[in-house]
Amino acid sequence: MTEAKNAFYAQSGGVTSVINASACGVIETARKNPDKIANVYAGRNGIIGALMEDLIDTNQETEADIAALKFTPSGAFGSCRYKLKAFEENMVQYERLIEIFKAHNIGYFFYNGGGDSADTCYKISKLSEKKDFPIQTIHIPKTVDNDLPITDVCPGFGSVAKYIAISTREASYDVSSMAKTSTKVFVIEVMGRHAGWIAAAAGLAADKNNDIPIVILFPEIEFNQEKFIAKVDVNVKKYEYCSIVVSEGARWPDGKFLAEQGTHDAFGHAQLGGAAPVVANIVKEALGYKYHWAVADYLQRSARHIASKTDVEQAYALGKAAVDMVIAGENAVMPTVVRKSDSPYVWEIGRAKLEDVANVEKKMPKEFISDDGFGITEACRRYLLPLIEGEDYPPYKNGMPQYVTLKNKSVAKIVNTKFSL
Repeated sequence: MTEAKNAFYAQSGGVTSVINASACGVIETARKNPDKIANVYAGRNGIIGALMEDLIDTNQETEADIAALKFTPSGAFGSCRYKLKAFEENMVQYERLIEIFKAHNIGYFFYNGGGDSADTCYKISKLSEKKDFPIQTIHIPKTVDNDLPITDVCPGFGSVAKYIAISTREASYDVSSMAKTSTKVFVIEVMGRHAGWIAAAAGLAADKNNDIPIVILFPEIEFNQEKFIAKVDVNVKKYEYCSIVVSEGARWPDGKFLAEQGTHDAFGHAQLGGAAPVVANIVKEALGYKYHWAVADYLQRSARHIASKTDVEQAYALGKAAVDMVIAGENAVMPTVVRKSDSPYVWEIGRAKLEDVANVEKKMPKEFISDDGFGITEACRRYLLPLIEGEDYPPYKNGMPQYVTLKNKSVAKIVNTKFSL
């Protein structure tokens, strides 16, 4: 009988309200297959946990606490923004990973993240071939930006979409009530560097029963200041107010971000933040309307209290599928969500090769954006609505949601040598 090996699981990039549901799916499914997976070691702070031999023994957690991950937002084991360099640039880090994996009998690698995480996972799968070290790699999709290819949706997005749609509707009701003598324009800034999926979700705030004037600024549509001012002015004159939702990735015609600060993050991406005040100031100077603005920031991706039930179910299912795939002998793949129909929304688990996922970004299709560039189409609405469907409230006590904090006990170091990132 083949000896059971250990699995390495880690969370990467910006966390979500449901990434821990995927972790729950991985750990619970692994525990049901002890003949194949002896233990799941979690990386403390993502792939850094592997490089620094800082592993967490999830066997030390109770079944109840692992189950509670399904209701708990953020990253239970810590996340990171760290991208492995190409083999030829830094082979030392890859040799370090092999050393750690061999020492801890790790034969399965699960990386839960977005596009850069898919790239890391793909590199490790190639490392396995290059160094003749057998390790099965599975990328578990996660990103609020919803920009991974092939999968119908990325876990984390449905809940952000629900939060933004609800927040836009509620804030619009507020502005409407004050518009006669006070605020006439409300601007909310949402995440989305290159893809406008989150901004698009704001369009769901308006429907046949809620005639709300919403202007959306997408990263996919270059910002036309003249057209924008005219659109806002028309809305205010008709409704007395206007709600504006701007993606952090909205750009000027020259390609520069409205919100660019001139700094970069660990992945080399331009550091963004501040599109909302830029847009609000444009409105003030051109039209003179009183305004308020807000940045959803971490609030949108951590709001587990109003998570989409669909999103939670898919996050868990993809974590479970990742383990099922390694048990079936699969390697270098990502489980996906395959949409079978819109209404009723029917989906199933599919798979994509990592080579087709890594470093590929899925943007909003043109047919999802209205002709004037400031709204969504019915096709987009049909796509989005099932993803925000249903409520999956966490347990509450004394009026507050009850989340779990794991013990996160460290695995004893075996290699125990210093390593610098």
